[in-house]
Amino acid sequence: MSKNKLAKFAEMEHFQNVIQAPLRQLNNEDFYLKGCWADKVFGNSHPVILELGCGKGEYTVQLAEKYPVLNFIGVDIKGARMFTGAKQAIAKNLKNAAFLRTNIEAIDRFFTPGEVTEIWLTFPDPQMKKTSRRLTSSFFLERYRRILQPGGIIHLKTDSNFQFSYTRELVHLNQFEIIAETQDLYDSEYLNDLLQIKTFYEKQWLDRGIKIKYLAFRLHNEEIKEPEVKIERDEYRSFGRSARDL
Repeated sequence: MSKNKLAKFAEMEHFQNVIQAPLRQLNNEDFYLKGCWADKVFGNSHPVILELGCGKGEYTVQLAEKYPVLNFIGVDIKGARMFTGAKQAIAKNLKNAAFLRTNIEAIDRFFTPGEVTEIWLTFPDPQMKKTSRRLTSSFFLERYRRILQPGGIIHLKTDSNFQFSYTRELVHLNQFEIIAETQDLYDSEYLNDLLQIKTFYEKQWLDRGIKIKYLAFRLHNEEIKEPEVKIERDEYRSFGRSARDL
């Protein structure tokens, strides 16, 4: 690990808006804040919204700025990336933004049923080789369903045609309620202040002429089925990821 990363981890240990609890530290137990995030972390009773795979936390920070009466938690296992958003939130004195460093596959051990009102998936790695690692796979959707309130919305914003196509197939197969679906967000009827928030990498994808896709939907209580279709892989390299055509 580089000295820069070590320095960030050391500094982040003192951040009041960061909770670090990797899966290996849970010892097969639920996290102590499960069921009381709004009260114990934010000191209020406002709705809790998650950004899963938050990276640098840009969406978490900007959502918190736009909606001061909502609580936002960015979740990722990459602490060195999360450091950026956490420090920005402190600098901006955002009391409604927090960060949780943990493994997303254990997310239902951190929140009780109905504790989360919405989930944002902003530019997740499409994980083209292994279905169960995709943040919109049935494996993860089952866990989201355990923590979302009835009618809670899942938002997917992605540059990846593979990620979008796979998720759309799954959503249609399972007949989830679709709130929005577009392959070109910035030339669609859905574009609003909320969706115009742009991450660092999103701006670069747009500069490269890559269209941003958006899908928002609600889950139901039935068994979630995986689509048995072949999805064409993305042909380009994405920033910070391995080649997608391998």
